[in-house]
Amino acid sequence: MSNTLFDKVWDSHVVRKIEGGPDVLFIDRHMVHEVTSPVAFLGLKSRGLKVLYPERTFATADHNTPTINQHLPVADPLSANQLKALESNSKEHGISYWGLGHQKNGIVHVVGPEYGITQPGATIVCGDSHTSTHGAFGAIAFGIGTSEVEMVLTTQCIMQPKPKKMRININGELGKGVTPKDVALFIISQLSTSGATGYFVEYAGEVFENMSMEGRMTVCNLSIEMGARGGMIAPDETTINYVKGREFSPKGEAWDRALAYYKSLKTDADAVFDKEYTFDGSTIEPMITYGTNPGMGMGISNAIPKAGEVEGGAATFAKSLNYMGFQEGEAMMGKPVDYVFIGSCTNGRIEDFRAFASIVKGRKKADNVTAWLVPGSHIVEKQIQEEGLLDIFTEAGFTLRQPGCSACLAMNDDKIPAGKYAVSTSNRNFEGRQGPGSRTMLASPLVAAAAAVTGVVTDPRTLIQ
Repeated sequence: MSNTLFDKVWDSHVVRKIEGGPDVLFIDRHMVHEVTSPVAFLGLKSRGLKVLYPERTFATADHNTPTINQHLPVADPLSANQLKALESNSKEHGISYWGLGHQKNGIVHVVGPEYGITQPGATIVCGDSHTSTHGAFGAIAFGIGTSEVEMVLTTQCIMQPKPKKMRININGELGKGVTPKDVALFIISQLSTSGATGYFVEYAGEVFENMSMEGRMTVCNLSIEMGARGGMIAPDETTINYVKGREFSPKGEAWDRALAYYKSLKTDADAVFDKEYTFDGSTIEPMITYGTNPGMGMGISNAIPKAGEVEGGAATFAKSLNYMGFQEGEAMMGKPVDYVFIGSCTNGRIEDFRAFASIVKGRKKADNVTAWLVPGSHIVEKQIQEEGLLDIFTEAGFTLRQPGCSACLAMNDDKIPAGKYAVSTSNRNFEGRQGPGSRTMLASPLVAAAAAVTGVVTDPRTLIQ
């Protein structure tokens, strides 16, 4: 019987099938952070339970962490309490804890791959929707709720109905200035924010095969924004070269066994998907969102569509444009920008900062723009310094902040003020997502850089040397 990549990984982790119900799935890696874990640990305490496999659980602080002056006490009482709770719970249960000041601290979906915790063919969960990021390695990775966090802590298993399977194929060559972020936003604009609901997506084709691991992580990260349970890409030499030699990766004979397994992780030629889409990569251009969900995106050279040209109700469409202060048929290019944010689990990796630097090099930050450059980890921060990118940023008038989720979700001090416009490389542009009343335009690091030096929405292709 032919199987998809998803089938092979899922079926090999099923501990028990419940007739007419969900599967009991074994979880290889459990990532926790300070926001969704405190209540789960309280549940363990109330029942007198311990973490079953603390060596399979990894904790890092990211959502509530400040991105400046991390050596000082956290000022916000709620954030400080959540961070302290994660530290004490990790210590009590013998879990690896990477808090503020720890060299391994950073965004959970950035540090996991960097240290080899993320591995092909694994099952990975976290109390965070963008856990789908880890699917870039051929892993089944998805976000879970607080009660499920408690379940995994105590049993290392989770009960889940097996999702349907979708494959998205993109072949052809991407044009100048088109990044993995643009590919992901393009897909969401075509399928809508509910187009993959109930499915686990495999991305296939030349465009994904030619992407770096950073690019693949960006695509899989955004799977959740079209309603998918998760996304994955079959491991290949690019994957293997990334994983090999990292701290938590297999070593010696264990690596040889793992390598044989990794190479088996691909969809069989005649495997059948429940739904399949195919797109031409050469038709994709740099993307930007104009509304209040990630599906309201378009090529940057286009005009904002009219209500009759998009799916969904006219009233909802009008409400979204009213919130953004935009009109049907308007061009996005030339619209003023107040803030630019590069970072998050979507675009906080070294490749993203290299792209940003390629545009701002030799130019100056626009006077009207406040820019937050936030690496996803200390490894990324160090790479920025070692590769000379920090010098480029400094010369152009930018300041590098410290690792954390930052302005992605405004759970820390990095909030976009009400009514202000932000070009953001993060993953969600919901009303108030980056701060009450904030207006977010999702884009790639190249589009963000172009806005940062011009002060308006700008096609980065006009600035590429």
